[in-house]
Amino acid sequence: MTKQKLTIVAKILAKEEKRDLVKSELLKLIDLTRAEKGCINYDLHQDNENANLFLFYENWESKELWQEHMNNSHLAAYMKATDGAVEEFVLNEMYQIA
Repeated sequence: MTKQKLTIVAKILAKEEKRDLVKSELLKLIDLTRAEKGCINYDLHQDNENANLFLFYENWESKELWQEHMNNSHLAAYMKATDGAVEEFVLNEMYQIA
């Protein structure tokens, strides 16, 4: 099976009173993740109209390498630090079609 590049779009909606906590924890993930095997890009965005809304746009060399990322300790630490602080989390796995 040919390995195909995987795009991830992750939407994180922080509770308003926890926005600064969530943002600081998300920022901690960037350098660690960008150094991981298979990471092409890992870009964090904050919505211009809703400061509680964050979006990661990521590209990975393969789904397998992204799955390794998902099992890393820094993501577990993020989940623990932000437990109860996130109102909504939506993750989309995508492959480029054109």
